[in-house]
Amino acid sequence: MRIVFMGTPNFAATILEDLSQHYNVVAVYTRPDAVRGRGKKLVASPVKETAMSLDIPVEQPTTFKDPEAIATLEQYRPDFIIVAAYGMILPVDVLECPTYHCLNVHASLLPRWRGAA
Repeated sequence: MRIVFMGTPNFAATILEDLSQHYNVVAVYTRPDAVRGRGKKLVASPVKETAMSLDIPVEQPTTFKDPEAIATLEQYRPDFIIVAAYGMILPVDVLECPTYHCLNVHASLLPRWRGAA
């Protein structure tokens, strides 16, 4: 089973780490590195750091409106896309890319229609 994981913060990094122990995570998508802190240094997301430590390829598109970003995703031939706090709304082209489905993992225990419903 080929999985593409999409996420950005610490919450998502723990999910990626767990997934990678049991499944074939072929690529990770995360938000582009951002300038943070007093030193205004470029900092990688926790998901990128985790993916790099696990030797999983990392993609950081700024948008999925670019056909090249969709083509790159399709080249990974995912069976599933697992999303956890990615920080970008996924267009239909992304949602239809995997063989089976996209699955959104959400940390909220709020009622059904709250959050990323």
